[in-house]
Amino acid sequence: MVTLNRIYTRTGDAGRTRLATGEPVSKSDGRVEAYGAVDETNACVGMARLHTGADAELDAMLGRIQNELFDLGADLAAPPKPDEAEGQALRIVGSQVARLEREIDAMNDQLPALKTFILPAGAPAAVALHLARTVCRRAEREAVRLVESGAPVSQPALRYLNRLSDFLFVAARWANDRGQAEVFWEAGATR
Repeated sequence: MVTLNRIYTRTGDAGRTRLATGEPVSKSDGRVEAYGAVDETNACVGMARLHTGADAELDAMLGRIQNELFDLGADLAAPPKPDEAEGQALRIVGSQVARLEREIDAMNDQLPALKTFILPAGAPAAVALHLARTVCRRAEREAVRLVESGAPVSQPALRYLNRLSDFLFVAARWANDRGQAEVFWEAGATR
């Protein structure tokens, strides 16, 4: 359990922070950007949950995801080490990715096939879930940028981000009256 007795410490006033390992880094460090975007994703999911209370199944999935996003933030805040023992650091695991896949499939099986792109519109829950999806995609891009720079990132964390954005897309469709209230893109309609 984490105990926070004091919220401000003044240690970040000069633009520095510490990773979960204690390593000091700039607040603009790519790793901080990645777990910061995960934190934003979590806030967006929380906003979506203001509108999903009537759908107990979806709301429960989103509640679990919010907790997993804290796990993901912890994973990203502690760079994996080659000699790291299992359980030494909080990491996203394959079963969390697999659960997202099962939930995506279960919702998608009950939705009409997509024949065109949809707009992030419709019910408030759907719009909020689309916003969460776009922020999640940014978190994924930040994590990929870390990997491309040579920084270590756990593979399950990357897979989780990719699958979560898919989940949020399908959940947004689900929240639009199970696809019946979707707003479709009309290509070139305003020319």
